[in-house]
Amino acid sequence: MPGLGQAMKTYPVYLNGEWLVTTDSVGVVNPASEDIIGRMSQVERRHVVQALEDAHKAFAGWRQITGRGRGEILERIADEVHRRREELARIITLENGKPIAQSQGEVAMAEDHLRWFAEEARRVYGRVVPPQNESKRHLVIKTPMGVVAAISPWNFPLVLAVRKVAPALAAGCPVILKPARQTPLSAVTFAECVHAAELPAGVFQLVAGNAAEIGREFLDNPLCRKITFTGSTEVGRKLIAGAAARVKPLSLELGGNAPLLVFDDCSLDDAVKGTLLAKFRNTGQSCIAANRIYVQRGVYPAFLQSLTEKVVALKVGDGIDPQTQIGPLIDRAAVDKAAEHVNDAVNGGAKLLCGGHPLKREGFFFEPTVLADVGRNSLCMFEETFAPVAPLTCFDTEREAVALANNSDYGLSAYVFTNDMKRMFRLVESLEAGMIGVNDGLPTTSQCPFGGVKQSGWGRELGREGVDAFLDTKHISLQLD
Repeated sequence: MPGLGQAMKTYPVYLNGEWLVTTDSVGVVNPASEDIIGRMSQVERRHVVQALEDAHKAFAGWRQITGRGRGEILERIADEVHRRREELARIITLENGKPIAQSQGEVAMAEDHLRWFAEEARRVYGRVVPPQNESKRHLVIKTPMGVVAAISPWNFPLVLAVRKVAPALAAGCPVILKPARQTPLSAVTFAECVHAAELPAGVFQLVAGNAAEIGREFLDNPLCRKITFTGSTEVGRKLIAGAAARVKPLSLELGGNAPLLVFDDCSLDDAVKGTLLAKFRNTGQSCIAANRIYVQRGVYPAFLQSLTEKVVALKVGDGIDPQTQIGPLIDRAAVDKAAEHVNDAVNGGAKLLCGGHPLKREGFFFEPTVLADVGRNSLCMFEETFAPVAPLTCFDTEREAVALANNSDYGLSAYVFTNDMKRMFRLVESLEAGMIGVNDGLPTTSQCPFGGVKQSGWGRELGREGVDAFLDTKHISLQLD
């Protein structure tokens, strides 16, 4: 397939082992320039129906391959991702906007996910359960659920797709992937990696098109046995309502509103570095981004000064430039929302220490921003900002900090900076979040579960839980006489 930069190309979907360029397509926009960099084929609902039928047919053979055999194929896919890592990183930056170094990191993490689940495919264990009746024996086994629909977001377009596809394939389930409308090109390139690894036809397919129409077919079609989705809580609620008719299982990784707590016994330098990572990675467009920053009064002035100095120094620009640290937001609506949140905070009495405005240049850029003394009822303290905007306020006691952190409908992640070991354990037990970084601004890793509580979703990805999400558990009772 020709690469980016040639004459305008329409990228294909991948159905039952074949590439298909459809007559209907939509433009993919580079958020740094607002230029269309390619077009993505769009399928009709009938294509999704056929894809589900083909995946169901492929299921019978795929589930019979041993875990070791499935793992070997996943390793081959990982090898292809590694071979094309620079190309993949460039595509991610062009369609998403993130700095190229972060795109390279995303590709490396996607490769690691593939290799982790290649190994986990061998470790789908059941158990023998001691009987309560001497004439019986009990077994528990795990079997693949069936065809899985995976719906991935735009903010980490490769790794969050792989986070769904890899464990489902490892478990023995065929997968149909629907990437985000804004960022389908990295998914097409990943599909090429799958194709090169010679995965059996129908076991992995890629569709793109009207999200509501495709989602409805996933929900209504009985051949689709599970949907795994990363995106907004609003869309998650619609999937929950739609799944009710067939009691269809869902894995949902939804919105976040992560608190970050800085205590006066922390290493200030480490806390500032961790906050920069937790808040400004991917230009603030991360579901686990620190959205509410609470700093204990004793270190509040020093923390504000140090953080602001470092944020002012961040280089904003096109992500293709290797010097860029802050890229564009995904679209104009994201810029408008960031401005709304900043203006609301300032009107509520917050102090604007740096940034706070859209950049007057092509692309969807917003200045890296620090807000001090933000009112606790400000929009940015209750809604995901998804932008390089850091709102700060101070607290006095640990009890107060926990209450502020837990005062949210969301509970995906939380961050704590302290050197008090007793406090660490109190906080990780009392904070209402599925993932907690203690003196760590980036807690995600392939071997540990990823997911949240409250309205941040259902279920877990990654770790051994990532494979369990695609397995049915069966109890076998054996009557011996």
